[in-house]
Amino acid sequence: MTTKIAEIGMIGLGVMGRNLLLNMADHGFVVAGYDRDADKVAALATEGSGKKVAAEQNISAFLNCLKLPRAIMLLVPAGAPVDAVIAELLPQLDTGDLIIDGGNSHFIDTARRTQELAAQGFEFLGVGVSGGEEGARRGPSMMPGGSKKAYARVQRLFETVAAKVADEPCVTWLGPGAAGHYVKMVHNGIEYGLMQLIAESYDLMKRGLGLNNAQLHEIYRKWNQGILSGFLLEITADIFAQPDERTGRDRIDLILDAARQKGTGMWTSQEAMQLQVPIPVIDMAVMMRDLSGDKAERDLLASALDSSSRPAPEGAEGDQQDLIDALENALFAAMLLTYVQGMALLHKASTEHGYDLQLAEVAKIWRGGCIIRAALLDDLWSAYSKQPQLAHLLLDRRLTQKVLDRQQDLRRVVSSATEQGIPVPALMTSLAYFDAYRSARLPANLIQAQRDYFGAHTYERIDATGTFHSEWQRS
Repeated sequence: MTTKIAEIGMIGLGVMGRNLLLNMADHGFVVAGYDRDADKVAALATEGSGKKVAAEQNISAFLNCLKLPRAIMLLVPAGAPVDAVIAELLPQLDTGDLIIDGGNSHFIDTARRTQELAAQGFEFLGVGVSGGEEGARRGPSMMPGGSKKAYARVQRLFETVAAKVADEPCVTWLGPGAAGHYVKMVHNGIEYGLMQLIAESYDLMKRGLGLNNAQLHEIYRKWNQGILSGFLLEITADIFAQPDERTGRDRIDLILDAARQKGTGMWTSQEAMQLQVPIPVIDMAVMMRDLSGDKAERDLLASALDSSSRPAPEGAEGDQQDLIDALENALFAAMLLTYVQGMALLHKASTEHGYDLQLAEVAKIWRGGCIIRAALLDDLWSAYSKQPQLAHLLLDRRLTQKVLDRQQDLRRVVSSATEQGIPVPALMTSLAYFDAYRSARLPANLIQAQRDYFGAHTYERIDATGTFHSEWQRS
């Protein structure tokens, strides 16, 4: 490639980096990619054949491909690897060059890097990228944060390669500093919650109703055509129809029931606790991944506590269908409440961190390309478009009515699961969250009294302002 003509360079040619770079090349952009791994460089050269793509294993040759001032995107593992790449780059860059971190970096790291690089004369953007391998190749949802001036340099490129909904790109500048990675963190937290809820619906139908995988495939396929329409329901339906290439059995039945996490769900929970925003479904989803990982202990306890003693699956076909229909409504209500919790955290963070997030824009860019895309995001977009400063989505009567209309089904599903001894903590937590928020009075007055009794922590009164302490007498 002729030197200094590439509009953007990509460092990290794994699945995401290579596919996003090829996406850019598909749209006519001149691009360059770099990786230390010769196989990854060769893969880019092969897949980019015939396109305006340079594939380099030498960092100096890579940098020499880029227009000045340079725009360099990193898609490498979060944490120390990002800092290491930046440290390697800086001595070879010029003032005004732009570094873009497109990985799942912790927003705290992004805020630090933004300040450090600005002090040295470099531009920096933290960009959340969602959509997985296929999204990167065909159109992801992108969540950029940082300098608005820096974003303007890559705006046309990002808008061109992003997913489209009604011809509108699923990308927008979200705010200064770490706003982009913060929004991506919350996106991933919501993703944790939705996946746990879907997994619980599976458990209820598999163990509770005794349905087979073919039946589950058909149910999720049907649900994805209705109120639950979304990417996660779509892939769930596909999963139950996939045979295992090694055995010919259903692949889902051969997968170990122990899930892991890479940290973004945990970060979301930690940040919500720091800001004192309740997000119990996301918290529960993180906890259940940890609990699932205690496989050896679970196997021992299942034997010791006779987990086989739960009631038999509901057998009558009519009763089964009634519960399946109730479960569809319950899952919708719980999923909606999970989005509600994530957006409440973004609302608080917008003020606390100075992001000035436009939540209508967040909901809008999540409608396509990303993992949590779903039809109900149109309702969130509509609610925030009408009331941009809406503090809590349950204050939107139209959204709340969707939960009210389905609350009895959610209660029935939770009750049925409890009676059968099938754990559905995220569904239970969704219901408790809803009931708590619509309770004008909660038993926290007793907690205040207890704290004052044992620790003189004081309490507030309903009939006077200020704080009070009493000398409590043991009876």
